[in-house]
Amino acid sequence: MGPTDALTERIDALLPQTQCTRCGYPDCHAYAAAIAGAQADINRCPPGGAEGIARLSALTGRPVVPLEPERGVEGPRRLAVIDEAWCIGCTLCIKACPVDCIVGASKQMHTVVDDQCTGCELCVPVCPVDCIAMVDVTPGRSGWDAWSPAQQDEARERYAFHQLRVERERRENDERLIAKAQAKLADLAAQSRITDPELLQRKRAVIEAALARRASREDPEPS
Repeated sequence: MGPTDALTERIDALLPQTQCTRCGYPDCHAYAAAIAGAQADINRCPPGGAEGIARLSALTGRPVVPLEPERGVEGPRRLAVIDEAWCIGCTLCIKACPVDCIVGASKQMHTVVDDQCTGCELCVPVCPVDCIAMVDVTPGRSGWDAWSPAQQDEARERYAFHQLRVERERRENDERLIAKAQAKLADLAAQSRITDPELLQRKRAVIEAALARRASREDPEPS
């Protein structure tokens, strides 16, 4: 691990891990890497608030500056609440949640596990029937005063599990599609429905290229 990587991990440890993307990066770790690489300032995290900026300033040696207004404002921790009477079970909010705290099934009512919600608000814009509201759960307390280290640790762990789950599902879907293509190609060849050897070879090459792309995603070369 190089100096920048080590700094990234130290910065990431100071971020709340809400994974809200309001900083402009896909997750807290990506924002930490941008700060470590001098590509982003330390004032882009509304959930961390003024205290978060002060902590990042102490670590990085950069000056304390106000929160960027376009990133939002510091405020109480919020909780997503689903109006169960209006929920249509579309599962879009489940897919959007970065910590897998929404439970339910297709065409069935969904609900939020309150203790696991980070208040990221990512579920709100994807709901097609506007049945998700954000409510304040720490009135009078904001930033790190409204978010504990224990909640930070759990959110980090749940996000890591979420990423593993999404990657596993993507890989399994790739495997199903490739297996289906291979079976179809074998069936066509067995039935002599592909009589052109060159066409058969091209189809095989497409499948082999797909397999190679999947392998490269699963085993990236070290940088």
